[in-house]
Amino acid sequence: MTSPRSDLGPAEIVLRLTAVIVLMRPMGPWGVRPLLLGLAGLAIVLPRVLRAPATWYALAALVSARIVADWPLPDNHVYLLAYWCLALALALGAEDGQAVINRSSRLLVGFAFLMAIVWKVALSPDYLDGRFFHVTLLTDERFEDVTLLFGGLTPQQLDDSREYLQPLPEGAELLDEPSLAEPRSFRVLAAGSTWGLLAVEASVALFCLFPLSGRAVVIRHLLLLLFCVVTYAFAPVAGFGWLLLTMGLAGCGSEQGWLRSTYI
Repeated sequence: MTSPRSDLGPAEIVLRLTAVIVLMRPMGPWGVRPLLLGLAGLAIVLPRVLRAPATWYALAALVSARIVADWPLPDNHVYLLAYWCLALALALGAEDGQAVINRSSRLLVGFAFLMAIVWKVALSPDYLDGRFFHVTLLTDERFEDVTLLFGGLTPQQLDDSREYLQPLPEGAELLDEPSLAEPRSFRVLAAGSTWGLLAVEASVALFCLFPLSGRAVVIRHLLLLLFCVVTYAFAPVAGFGWLLLTMGLAGCGSEQGWLRSTYI
């Protein structure tokens, strides 16, 4: 077994934050969750455990076990977390662990966003035609404040629209059918969300998948931060947000102190 490394430098905080993510967002069936919690807790308090490749191979295996147990329903970020733990394990056994972590984070984020684009453009016809955000903005309670503030709907209109979208038993009809409210401001909000999210995700994928230098690297990080701020301010999926921010931090060079501070 490869011995723990002691020369990780700035990458050590990435390991610690990833362990915190696992600890704060436990997952999996009863046989997996205690092992995840115990191993992540040990990694946080014991530096040798934190830096040991075996720790991250084990965490990758445990997260993968959760995916198998919950198949096909695990959240998207659980897959990314499994890949990330495996990447950390491989990096800790490499000659230049810091560089491997940096490159792995960039490529994993890039491919994750690329797959999101493929899903939206090629596999989900309800996205490009606007139906996804039309329905989500009306039915998802996490977007209620946004819909009321920017969509021009009143609380009563929102309630009526939700009732309108509720599926009925086969053959049933409502005596007094509610109305679906879609004022112009709501349609603009739905269209802006559809194409704005697509543009940001495509930009993040492009800037992550191609090796860049100079100011272009800063733009890559700013795009990822923009995505996290805009997306998770309205849809607080904490696990995914924390993971993306940690992986963004892992992609920062040691000389990019202000970017590292921004991620943290």
